[in-house]
Amino acid sequence: MAKAIRIHKPGGPEAMVHEDVAMKPPGPGEAYIRQTAIGVNFIDIYQRSGIYQLPSLPHGIGMEAAGVVESVGPGVTEVKAGDRVAYAGGPPGAYAEKRMIPAATLVKLPKAIDDKTAACIMLQGMTARYLLKETYQVKKGDYVLVHAAAGGMGLILCQWAKALGAIVIGTTSTEEKAKLAAKNGCKFPILYTSEDFVARVKEITGGKGVQVVYDGVGKDTFLKSLECLASRGHLVLFGAASGAPDPISPSALQPKSASLTRPTLFHYVATRKDLLANAKDVFEVVSDGTVKIQKPKEYALKDVAKAHQDLNGRKTTGSIILIP
Repeated sequence: MAKAIRIHKPGGPEAMVHEDVAMKPPGPGEAYIRQTAIGVNFIDIYQRSGIYQLPSLPHGIGMEAAGVVESVGPGVTEVKAGDRVAYAGGPPGAYAEKRMIPAATLVKLPKAIDDKTAACIMLQGMTARYLLKETYQVKKGDYVLVHAAAGGMGLILCQWAKALGAIVIGTTSTEEKAKLAAKNGCKFPILYTSEDFVARVKEITGGKGVQVVYDGVGKDTFLKSLECLASRGHLVLFGAASGAPDPISPSALQPKSASLTRPTLFHYVATRKDLLANAKDVFEVVSDGTVKIQKPKEYALKDVAKAHQDLNGRKTTGSIILIP
């Protein structure tokens, strides 16, 4: 038996139940891992609330963790017992002391990356990597707008975009968060609670707008993000922390010949080769200090409801992890 968080029916934070779950030996292609640190992300809230439907109920939630392989099933060659590993993706169920997972989703951790850092960077780091290098290839001199610039995802995006030569503009809700963003690659932090971020973006860019907007907020920022684009700019909607945006007509993109995309990480790491290449890039920029990871806020696994309340209430900066 192992303790895990499971959902018996969608709902608020109270829907998460801390309970014993029976474990079985790993089957073909599976690895049994003892988890040491678990990442908390907005996708977990979508799973808990029913926005993203779970395969069945009751079911675990969570998509990211680090730990140690305890045993593997027949045919597994990717990892072995004793390996330190991390993952982002696969079937939901990361909120657990131990779990079974397809071995092909696991990545071995280098010595330079500790478990708590790994639990912060697998989903967010690999997302930042494909956003900056594949969905839109950020170039030197590009103006980039990052929403929620002081969150875990935002801090990685700001630092990495700056390292690629971009001029980073970021929106935040408080002076404290603005200062944090500024220390992490955001040249122009904007307090959206007291400033019109569209007007400020136009001022910063001399009226031209930005080459790309990275918007993980959704409904509250989506239409204004379109206004911030330069001619032939790209709006990359990669999340919806404030809710799904209202539908728009394709003709809304015509005035600027703008591009709109709604990517997801799992299409960029669908093959083992792509997964390893993506993770390698993330480990390198973290190991060499290009991207510095703020110490995450820690919660005990049993206190997951509080973690969700704080994340959804935008009471945190940087990343959140659960400790089993």
